[in-house]
Amino acid sequence: MTFPLQRAGAERWTPARLLLLSCILLLALTLPAAAHGIATGDKGYIQEIAGINIIPFMYLGAKHMVTGYDHILFLLGIVFFLYKTKDIGVYVSLFAIGHSTTMLLGVYFNIGINAYIIDAIIGFSVVYKALDNMGAFRVWFKYQPNTRLTTLIFGFFHGFGLSTKILEYEISPDGLVPNLLAFNVGVELGQLLALSGILIVMGYWRRTQTFWRYAYSMNTTMMTAGFALVGYQLTGLILSL
Repeated sequence: MTFPLQRAGAERWTPARLLLLSCILLLALTLPAAAHGIATGDKGYIQEIAGINIIPFMYLGAKHMVTGYDHILFLLGIVFFLYKTKDIGVYVSLFAIGHSTTMLLGVYFNIGINAYIIDAIIGFSVVYKALDNMGAFRVWFKYQPNTRLTTLIFGFFHGFGLSTKILEYEISPDGLVPNLLAFNVGVELGQLLALSGILIVMGYWRRTQTFWRYAYSMNTTMMTAGFALVGYQLTGLILSL
């Protein structure tokens, strides 16, 4: 499935668009460097508890997803041109499968990736999806990548981003598997909550005449935010060497 987006003529940057761009850039540049980071209080809680704690880990998983701006931007990119419930379910499920698989296996088998590198890749996933929505690959390369496959692959990277952070916090091996499963359930519940909000807003927006007028600009803004995140993470990597 492809989602072509034709740009009808040159678009001027109105004050409203500039404000939107500024807000997203500010968000990407001022939040903590690790997009998959866990709040200080939650970090201390994870390090201190042991045993099976289903509800707390479900809460932490849901909180992570709802406050993970990189996840939200990628989800927005995925559903931007999806109208059918079946298509939305397929693509979001692929992302969830990828995200869940590498998060669970990464922690269980102690597979860690440099946080700056993985978060830069996750930022690139936002760039990629925005370019895909704008039809850039068909214009540049005369080729449309498999959107389902790329959604799954980037889901794997998003999951590794979270597993890398959890490993840094040295979660107790006592009750590890049930707690990880509970965390993952929370992540999926948070994803459903975030997705519901996105679809409600998108549903209203698509009914207006401004959707196709500003769709290109919105994806350009998403792409810019993704590039900002990539640059932020690579800068952090260089400074950490």
